[in-house]
Amino acid sequence: MGSATAVQRSFRRRERSDVGLVAALVAAAALGWVLAYALMAGMDSGPGTELGDPPGFALVWIPMMMAMMLPPLMPMVTAYAGAHRWGRDGRRALTSAAFVAGYLLPWWAVGMVIYAIVEGVRSLHLDVFSWGHAGPYLAGGVLLGAALYQLTTLKDASLRHCRNPSVLLERWRPGVFGAARTGIDHGGVCVACCWAMMSALFALGVMSIGWMAFIALLLAAEKLLPWKAAIKYGVAVLLATLAIAVVLAPDDVPGFKVPGSTKMSPAMGATWPDQPERVPPSAGHA
Repeated sequence: MGSATAVQRSFRRRERSDVGLVAALVAAAALGWVLAYALMAGMDSGPGTELGDPPGFALVWIPMMMAMMLPPLMPMVTAYAGAHRWGRDGRRALTSAAFVAGYLLPWWAVGMVIYAIVEGVRSLHLDVFSWGHAGPYLAGGVLLGAALYQLTTLKDASLRHCRNPSVLLERWRPGVFGAARTGIDHGGVCVACCWAMMSALFALGVMSIGWMAFIALLLAAEKLLPWKAAIKYGVAVLLATLAIAVVLAPDDVPGFKVPGSTKMSPAMGATWPDQPERVPPSAGHA
């Protein structure tokens, strides 16, 4: 009888701990949205927006990743915390925080790689990439590429990994540094799963809170909802449709800011990689 009571107390303690972890992740994601919204204020929300200097971009990108990637990570964090057998919740909280920090590190690296590519193209001052020339096709091509990636075996395998908390038991490592390494490993797999959709965000407007929320919803849906295949193919169709619309009728795409058009806010300017002279407020100033 005493043993059964002890088991029940342990189970209730673990339940309370899981609730606390989920609440902490929700709070961190909410903070990410608040910070991203504040830092994006006054910035161009269309494709090809000025990204500022690397520290300024990172200042915006990290809250964006907190906002977008932490909600779909919740089942993984609770599963990883559940793999620990320490009696003190503080120990589980510390290793869980290390796991989350490790998970976000590959996403920080992805942002900086995309930043380098975008700014590298911008520095060439190629008129061919202006919105009046090949700009719509460039944006549409990125969106179409993201749609096609949804159909690949790599996408399917990595998405299956991201949806299955039990895989973390195979990669479990003890201690805080072990948790961080496991988070980095899992983040790398999720980068393989979602890098194309993150690239699509740049094609739609990386500094647009609306498109950020749109991509975040797609990411959460395919990782958390039970209809894996239907959502994966549905996302592919949706991205392909957006690609066609951005090329053929960008003014009719809801929420899409066409560079140089009257749909742009006068305070935002309208930039594509070849128009560096129209610079919105930097991330550090926003």
